[in-house]
Amino acid sequence: MHDLIIIGAGPAGLAAAVYARRAGKTVAVLEKASFGGQITHSPKIENYPGFTEISGAELADRMTEQALFQGAEIELETVTGIKACDGMYAVLTEDGEYPCKSVIIAAGAEPRRLGLPHEDELTGRGIYYCAVCDGAFQRGRTVGIVGGGNSALQEALLLADIVKKLYVIQNLDFFTGEEQLVQALCARDNVEILLGTVVESLIGQEELSAVRVRSNSGTEKTIDLEALFVAIGRVPANEAFTPFIELDAAGYIDAGEDCMTKSSGIFVAGDCRRKSVRQLATAISDGAAAALAACRYIDAK
Repeated sequence: MHDLIIIGAGPAGLAAAVYARRAGKTVAVLEKASFGGQITHSPKIENYPGFTEISGAELADRMTEQALFQGAEIELETVTGIKACDGMYAVLTEDGEYPCKSVIIAAGAEPRRLGLPHEDELTGRGIYYCAVCDGAFQRGRTVGIVGGGNSALQEALLLADIVKKLYVIQNLDFFTGEEQLVQALCARDNVEILLGTVVESLIGQEELSAVRVRSNSGTEKTIDLEALFVAIGRVPANEAFTPFIELDAAGYIDAGEDCMTKSSGIFVAGDCRRKSVRQLATAISDGAAAALAACRYIDAK
């Protein structure tokens, strides 16, 4: 029996583990993939306080080491659900279950991928999913961005301010984002818009060097690129927890800044919850808030 089980070892989950351990609670963190979450794919981070520059992998290692140093257990486990047990909970995995007094869901949200061959290998080596995180490293270069919604248009405008040339690739014959953003993007001299166009293949071995695109009319061409940003939405993995949580229309857990769900004793932190800004710093702040709320809940039992 643990006081607290944390689902996900990204920045939110690891921050929660540190705060809960410092409050004297027994903690196990369950992670299905890699400790540190998506930041491990960022070659360089410059917007996290305290570090002028650090790689995502190194920061993830430091966070993991800190949680372990504080006494948290961290296990590679694929979580399949949660069940209630006599006023307590049990987190279910493919290999068994972890009984506990409280749960923090910090499962994150993965960027929706193009689903093309070699995409995984080129992630962080020319393929990126966050212009706010990685756009600054493309200054003066030729890059592309895939997407046509508000988030994609906002990221495109951010990139257009710093890159030499920007290709905006949208599969539909129109943008789905706000007209004001569309007009601002169309006014940029260094932006070329390709509507009704899809990326067919990624070209490059160690790093991305070009993409092959096809228009809806069937015309194909190769575009030399030094980076391609994919902004076609995010995919939260919250379905396994639906008996205990409520989801918004996009599939994110419906919880505010207090990180509380509809179920007493179950909290949420990081990118898997409804929020306006999904960044490293906001994930960590969620982890702290959720851990302190969970500790108060445990102490009151």
